[in-house]
Amino acid sequence: MNEPESTPRRPGRDDEKKRQEQSRRQLHFAISYVLSSLVALWLFQQIVLTPRSTAIPYSEFKRQLAAAQIGKVTIGARGIVGEMKSPESHGTPSVVSFNTAPALTGDPKLIDELQSANVTYDFERPPSPLGGILLNLLPLALLGGFWYMAYRRTGGGGGGLGGLFGVGKSKATEVKPEDVTVTYKDVGGADEAIAELQEIIQFLKTPEQFAQLGGHIPKGVLIVGPPGTGKTLLAKATAGEAQVAFFETSGSEFVEMFVGVGAARVRDLFEQARKAAPAIVFIDEIDAIGQSRGGVMRLGSNDEREQTLNQLLAEIDGFKSDTSAPVIIMAATNRPEVLDPALLRAGRFDRQIAIGNPDLIGRVQILRIHSTKIKLAADFDLERAARLTAGFSGADLANAMNEAALLAARRKAAAVTLSDFETAVERVIAGSEKKSRVMNEQERTTVAYHESGHALVAELLPHGEPVSKISIVPHSRGALGYTLQMPTEDRYLLSIDELKDRIAVMLGGRAGELVQFETISTGAGDDIMRATELARRMVTEFGMSEKLGSVRYAGQQLQYLGGPVEDNSQISPETRQAIDAEVRRLVTEQYERAQSLLKSHRAALDILAHQLLKQETVSGSVVKEALEHDPGPASPGYVGGRPSQNEIPTAITTKYDCEKVLPALTCCDLGKDPIR
Repeated sequence: MNEPESTPRRPGRDDEKKRQEQSRRQLHFAISYVLSSLVALWLFQQIVLTPRSTAIPYSEFKRQLAAAQIGKVTIGARGIVGEMKSPESHGTPSVVSFNTAPALTGDPKLIDELQSANVTYDFERPPSPLGGILLNLLPLALLGGFWYMAYRRTGGGGGGLGGLFGVGKSKATEVKPEDVTVTYKDVGGADEAIAELQEIIQFLKTPEQFAQLGGHIPKGVLIVGPPGTGKTLLAKATAGEAQVAFFETSGSEFVEMFVGVGAARVRDLFEQARKAAPAIVFIDEIDAIGQSRGGVMRLGSNDEREQTLNQLLAEIDGFKSDTSAPVIIMAATNRPEVLDPALLRAGRFDRQIAIGNPDLIGRVQILRIHSTKIKLAADFDLERAARLTAGFSGADLANAMNEAALLAARRKAAAVTLSDFETAVERVIAGSEKKSRVMNEQERTTVAYHESGHALVAELLPHGEPVSKISIVPHSRGALGYTLQMPTEDRYLLSIDELKDRIAVMLGGRAGELVQFETISTGAGDDIMRATELARRMVTEFGMSEKLGSVRYAGQQLQYLGGPVEDNSQISPETRQAIDAEVRRLVTEQYERAQSLLKSHRAALDILAHQLLKQETVSGSVVKEALEHDPGPASPGYVGGRPSQNEIPTAITTKYDCEKVLPALTCCDLGKDPIR
């Protein structure tokens, strides 16, 4: 069903309402200011203008005068002020100031008594009427000037507290069209997203082309994706391609402790954008102000964030479809699940563009962009570098390339080699090497057999990914060793057999320890955690349990940030027990499978472990050589360490599920240090 066309607005009526609202705000502001000014003036006169002295009765003054305690006095129209000796001086000369009021008819004997007591006295000259008037008007003039400045800063009284002292001014950074130097040439791995934004650019450049056919400007574009995929960069490139003004801000900059400040900043931001139109307004991390207003906990709430969101919704709806000066709002978030439905509906954010981690071609493009200012060796293979970094985001690739340049500069090389890049990738994954951490011989041997177990199981299983490097050198992120696997291609679907093989590879380290030492250590803690998590997802998310069937038992999970799955409270206790039993069965079966493989190739396990103890770091070819010298039987389905051609998956997951199961680049480490 088509939505009914909105009736045209009445500018006169709307302007009249705005003027009335502004008048009310001015009146409230003026009344509150006058009251506060009167209080401030009274305090000023009492504290500043009134002399600081002790008031005493006139009888006490006469008594002190008779006792020769008065030092000097000044007689004036406002009374008598002077100094007298302090009764608590204790031998030290001390005086206190005093003031008193004489009788209305005067005291004719006062002068004689002062002369008799040898008191110094004088008379105060009558004040000038003009000076008194100026002295009384000066505080009022200062307060009036302050009020006028505050009135101007609030935009004529309409801004309220939001405009006072600039609190309600938008903190967005305005970039002029000539200063936007980023274009789509600086963005790699986002060809589909760029294609969707081309239409926006065309509208900003030639809006009349679309207006002739009755089309209207898209009001908003929402970019979603995991962290580090270039959402902000893509928005800047869009402004650079269109050569229009670009306003960049973050959702958190609208939230303050004062009520109404966020809404005032939203109004000011869009007012600036309309003045600079055609323009693009980009709000990064919009989930900071755009969270859903629904839910039991937020029912009836009226906090600052909700007022800011309401103002943002009103501003988006208030955009004028001016064909000569269009304004488009772009926003980015990695938590689209928490956004308010009113923000996502058509008519506000008309376009939603999803950006994921780049594929092989995209990684090659990103590496080429980030290596333009880096001197690479002549034999540097960007495609091989891209294959080494499967699962990396654009930010990860930029970090790896920069780390490679730093490593090459540290060894004073003339250019960055592929070996530098491989070391940088390992540094990004596992951290820098900690050769200062000295392990005893028993621990080194345990780590060697642990990593050898990972590598051999990965090589023997039909769906194991090729092993690239094995190391038993401790790293800064807690790993005492790691096994690096390099996939041959990007994968978008995973079968149940492939997932089982991944669990077996994760548990291959503990299986190697058990086969060699007939005991286990704390080193497999991280492996067990990841294997258990994957098995639980197979049961609760992917429906890969014959006992429980193709039913989803997992709760809500953030699409791009990952993390633990929210517990589903609707599951019965019996079903929970069945899930736990299925998870235990999957993990146990693959653990026993890994043990069986290593027992069948015990000689290869010993050869690989001794090579690691001798060299500490070996390449994946050493694993194949160890298996070639192993006289043991080959495992079922094993054909040269790779899957046989007649292997057919029994079940597959969707593309979205596959990306969340495990990154293609796997680093199986020994885990954390022993429990402290």
